[in-house]
Amino acid sequence: MKKNFYKVLALLMVFMVVLTACGTKDANEAEKPAETPAEATEEKVEQAEEQTEEEVEEANFDGRTLNVVATSESYVPLFDKFTEKTGAKVEFLSMSSGEVLARTEAEGKSMADLWFGGGLDAFMAARDKGLLENHTSEMTEVVPADYKDADGAFIAKGLTVVGFIVNDELMKEQNLPMPKTWEDLTDPVYEHNIIMSNPAISGTNYAALKGLLDLYGEEKGWEIFEGINKNIDFYSKRGKDPQEKTAQGEFAIGIIPADKKAFDVAKDNGLTVIYPEDGIPWVPEGVAIFKGSENADIAKAFIDFMLTEEAQEMIAEIDGKDSAQLIVPGVNGFDLGLPADKLVKEDLSTFGSDRERILERFNELSSGKTVE
Repeated sequence: MKKNFYKVLALLMVFMVVLTACGTKDANEAEKPAETPAEATEEKVEQAEEQTEEEVEEANFDGRTLNVVATSESYVPLFDKFTEKTGAKVEFLSMSSGEVLARTEAEGKSMADLWFGGGLDAFMAARDKGLLENHTSEMTEVVPADYKDADGAFIAKGLTVVGFIVNDELMKEQNLPMPKTWEDLTDPVYEHNIIMSNPAISGTNYAALKGLLDLYGEEKGWEIFEGINKNIDFYSKRGKDPQEKTAQGEFAIGIIPADKKAFDVAKDNGLTVIYPEDGIPWVPEGVAIFKGSENADIAKAFIDFMLTEEAQEMIAEIDGKDSAQLIVPGVNGFDLGLPADKLVKEDLSTFGSDRERILERFNELSSGKTVE
C-alpha cells in the first residue's frame, strides 16, 4: 500500500513539472508582443513590392507602346522610368477628365490604354458606363479601400486636399481676422474678399463642396456654403485663379489645393496656407485602364509599378504632395504639416452619383456668379 502511495506521488510530481513547463511556455509566448496592424501592413507592402519589382524587371515590352491620356505631361520622368525598366515606349495625349469621358463615350471605344490623373467623379461615371477594365493585384491590395474602386476599376495615385490661402497684407490692411474653419468664411466681414473656382469645372472645388456636405451633413453643409457664397463675387473658370489672384492682392482669401506649389507661392508672396480646423476635404486622383485597350497588359504592369516606393516618391516630387497624403504605407513625400486626423470622413460612394444634384443646387445659389 505504501509502495503504491509513492508511485502515485511520483506521477503527480512529474505531472506538475510538465504543467509548470507548459505554463512557462504559454507565459513567454503571451509576453511576446503581437504584430501590430501597422507592422503587418508594412510587411505586406514590402512583400508585394518585392514581387512587383521582380515582375517589372522580368517584363519585356520592347517594340510596344503604352498610350496614355493625362491631364498633364509633367509625369514624363515617371513614365521614362517605366520605359527604362520594361522597354515599353510611352506616348501622351493631354486632355481634361471631362473631355476624356465625353470622347470615349461618343466614340464607343478606348482612346488610349491608360487614363492617368483627373477628377474622381469622371472615373466613377466611366466605370458606371462600362468604359473601364478592372485590375487587382498584390500591389493594389495594399492601398486603403478609401482610395480605390472595390472591384479594381480605378485606383488613386495620390490625394488632393483643400485648404485656404490668405494674403496677409490685405488681411492687415482691412483688419480682417485670420480664418481657421469653413464656418469662419461665412462671416460677413469677408464680403468681396473670397475667391473660389467653379465646382462644375474644378475637381478640387467640387471636392471642397462635397467634403463640406459630408462633414456637416446636407442641411448645415448647405447653410455654411450659402454663407460663404454671399462673400464670393464670382466663381472663376480656371482652377489656378484663386491662388494667383490672392497672391496678386485681388482677394484676401482663396480656396485652393493645398500642395507644395501653394506653400512656395505663399513663402514668396507673403501669404499663409491654412488647413481648415473643422475638416479638410480631399479627393483621390484617379488612374484606370480603358476597356478594350490593346495594351492592357502593359497598363496593368504600369499601375503595379506606380504603387512601388520608387514610383510613389517620384509622384510625390512631381505633385508636391505631403507624405501623409500618399496612398502606399511607408512612402515618404514632402512634409507640409498636413494634420491627417482632420481629413473629412467622406462618402466617396456618392462622389459621382450625387454630383448632378449637388451642382444643380450650387447653380441655384450661385446664379449670375459663374464665369463663362
